[in-house]
Amino acid sequence: MPSLIVVEPAGDAWAVRSSLSDNPMLYRTGARAESTARDLAHRLADAGEPVVLEIRLRDGASAGRFLFPPRIHGEIVAA
Repeated sequence: MPSLIVVEPAGDAWAVRSSLSDNPMLYRTGARAESTARDLAHRLADAGEPVVLEIRLRDGASAGRFLFPPRIHGEIVAA
């Protein structure tokens, strides 16, 4: 089962939540939160972990859902 990373509004801030951690990371801007989430997704995929990244808008609507397949030594691992 892939790890899930979600970028969503959290009051006046933006949160990056992960199924791998109980504590969200908070950022002032959605762009910074999304950048951090993508970096985390790439690092996990490079370590062989499949990842789903969900981006949500301020109104809660989905802005995008991205799959990061597992990679070993830069090559995508077949499922």
